[in-house]
Amino acid sequence: MKLFSTLLLILAYSSLTQAQRLPDTVVPEYYQVQLNPSIAAATYTGDETIDVRLLKPATEITLNAIEINFKEVTIAAGSKSQTATVSVNPKTETATLKVAEQIPAGPAAIHITFNAALNDQLRGFYLSKGKNRNYATTQMEPTYARRAFPCFDEPAMKATFDVATTIDKGDAAFSNGKIISDVPGPGEDKHTVKFATTPKMSSYLVALVVGDFQCVEGSSEGVPIRVCATPDKKDLVKAALPMAEQILHFYNRYYSIKYPYGKLDILAVPDFSAGAMENTAAITYRETLLFINERTASQEDYKYVADVLAHEMAHQWFGDLVTMKWWNDVWLNEGFATWMSPKPVNDWHPDWHNRINEAENDNDAKNKDSLKATSAIRSPAQDPNQIGEMFDTSIAYNKTAAILRMVENYVGPETFRAGVNQYIEKHAYGNATAEDFWNTLAATSRKPVDRIMSSFVQQPGVPLVSVASRCKNNKTEVTLSQRRFFLDRLSLEAGSQEKWEIPVCVKNAQGKNCQLLKEKSQTFSLDGCSPWLLADVDSNGYYRNQYSTENLHALAAIAEKDLTAEERLGLASDQWALMRAGQSKVADYLALVQGLKQDRERAIWATVGGQLRYIHTFLLTDADRPQYEAWVRDLLAPAMNELTLNPRPGDSADIKAVRAEIVDTLANAGNDPALIRQLSDLVPQIMKDASTVDPFLVPVAVKAAAQHGDAALYEQYRAKLKSSQTPDEYYLYLYALPNFPQHELVKQNLDFVLNPDLRNQDATGFMQTLLATPTSGPQAWDFLKTNWTTLQSKLSSYTKDEVVAGLAAFCDAGIRDDIKAFFAIQKTAAEHTLARSLERVNTCVDLRTEQSEPLAQWLNSSSGSSDRNAVH
Repeated sequence: MKLFSTLLLILAYSSLTQAQRLPDTVVPEYYQVQLNPSIAAATYTGDETIDVRLLKPATEITLNAIEINFKEVTIAAGSKSQTATVSVNPKTETATLKVAEQIPAGPAAIHITFNAALNDQLRGFYLSKGKNRNYATTQMEPTYARRAFPCFDEPAMKATFDVATTIDKGDAAFSNGKIISDVPGPGEDKHTVKFATTPKMSSYLVALVVGDFQCVEGSSEGVPIRVCATPDKKDLVKAALPMAEQILHFYNRYYSIKYPYGKLDILAVPDFSAGAMENTAAITYRETLLFINERTASQEDYKYVADVLAHEMAHQWFGDLVTMKWWNDVWLNEGFATWMSPKPVNDWHPDWHNRINEAENDNDAKNKDSLKATSAIRSPAQDPNQIGEMFDTSIAYNKTAAILRMVENYVGPETFRAGVNQYIEKHAYGNATAEDFWNTLAATSRKPVDRIMSSFVQQPGVPLVSVASRCKNNKTEVTLSQRRFFLDRLSLEAGSQEKWEIPVCVKNAQGKNCQLLKEKSQTFSLDGCSPWLLADVDSNGYYRNQYSTENLHALAAIAEKDLTAEERLGLASDQWALMRAGQSKVADYLALVQGLKQDRERAIWATVGGQLRYIHTFLLTDADRPQYEAWVRDLLAPAMNELTLNPRPGDSADIKAVRAEIVDTLANAGNDPALIRQLSDLVPQIMKDASTVDPFLVPVAVKAAAQHGDAALYEQYRAKLKSSQTPDEYYLYLYALPNFPQHELVKQNLDFVLNPDLRNQDATGFMQTLLATPTSGPQAWDFLKTNWTTLQSKLSSYTKDEVVAGLAAFCDAGIRDDIKAFFAIQKTAAEHTLARSLERVNTCVDLRTEQSEPLAQWLNSSSGSSDRNAVH
């Protein structure tokens, strides 16, 4: 499953109910499930038979079910059939079926008829609201199959499924299997569709989508592929089809088991909580993650759609074919798919430089993993709340992918690939644990992968590797030391007991040396001596580096010439993190930034630009802000003079991307009035025809205009929401609205959160943006407190507690204390998310206390030149 923000990822899977593990005495083997939706009435009926095997005699069988109205239930064994009574326990999300006479050990068949609502909660079997009509669709992960039909809703309880549906004439149906029959009736206005039996799979991978979808069709190596959307948006999925064909071709070459499911459907669903869901052979998507408007799309839009496709298609092996035994190992699904997805994209389009995106994701993981309240990749997960919090983009997805890349680099790509394929072959159509994977890879590579991976998977945190060196007899003697890194400076200074086995590759101007750092401190030699030493070659390691001042200055001097883009990004990210943890001064970080001013890599300025904006928002006093803004404008003036605002014929996508990042930084951290006017002047042209403006600059201009706009422009943006023809146009203006700073316009935005015109799937993201925007954040917090009960209904059970993740954007001790007081009374199921949010606020408050005065002194003592205090 792929989601487009940490918040949405966790939000999608929150529940206030408590669940328990099912007894292991009944094993499901085969389901016949017929779900018959009445889309107009927002209800459906169900008829299912579950073939099970009892491991011992029993008079009752417990399975999962919630929000299901049971009608008739019988249990047959041998020649005898008994009517069962049903006892439902909403707290544990189970139903117990009881019969009068004991059912013998062995095979039995459970037959159930039932009905339920097509809910508006975007889970189970639910009602999806399109532009012109409604649809029926499913979202079963992680624990929502039980809301669609009674089942054994645990990942290890795999079975085969026969799915059927009776639907309105004119509608199509999609499920995991191929259609094997489609016959009229019952009645003149209905037809019944039956699908082929699936391979063994977990209940959370069952899919059923119903409506007037239209598809573009293709194939790859004999596998038919359809990419589908509602009729008004069919043209927007055309670009995704060749991507899917290319990705499947790559995976069939990489894996020893070729794609095993016979067909692949990819469907854009109008209302969808997650980003996308890897249902076996029937992947469902939020529309904006699959659509490409070829008139207005940038290369980044193509990259993102390709990456999400590659992620979900990778799941057909990692997650679907081989599934974790329990949710504490969900990283075996999500982290593997995140690690795998860049490979086919890089193979197809090496010019897209996808490796730098991996480095950005690594840094996202390190940032979250630097909190005291972070969780280990593998953590306890028993109830839906805990299970939901396992789906953490930064940890389960990005951290795992970073560790897999580190281990892949350590053992070698082909050895790693051989181990992956042995793991898949051994556990195909079954379930696996973390130990199954790392033991297989250790045996294949004959290296201690089991120790390395267990040290990173089973304990939280990111290591800090400190680097000391000296030249002796034309060799560099290197001493590496490790400790856990915390953003909280007091925790970092206090130290902790964690220790990892870390593959570390060190290089200087003469060469490199790779070591396994197993102890708290180790010393080794590197041939030759040079002024600089880098301790994370190609940025393949999952750790942060700390250098001496002399080595850091030397690295800054040669960074652009001798370091890769990934290494430069890692260097800047590490120094920012160390500054935040009190290990250096903000002036030292800004001096490093000055050493990167000639850099023209998009990811560098996406990261550094975000950090410069953070300083602008949180670390400056009103008196210091003009000087800082002048420094930013001075710093970036050479880049703007070189790139210019207006694209030139022949500009590459890379140039357009870095231009947009630098312009965004100048408009925000630099508050460049002339540039802001130019950007605002582009907006009427964008609103008339966005295809006439560089697509990289479009969101930058629309946002900048909003920040300096008035009520009249705000109304134009609201009007564009209503008239938008594509999801990308809609979200362009939706997420620009929070940037209007006026109190009354902020109030209108907050009222819009509860407006029926804002769809449930978008309400949380919009509310989070309002909380995270400095000009609206305090108002949004007051609104959240006042309307907490009402928001519970609007945000649905997916998101009503996880909105607390948006509170991490504050940097105010008073608001922090108010948050604590509020949630001491209003309990939230998202306890870990709340703890992380409060810790982020604390670290920001501490950073401002520690660094604001040194920053002011540096600004006041400088001459105004971008070369002041620069590292040469």
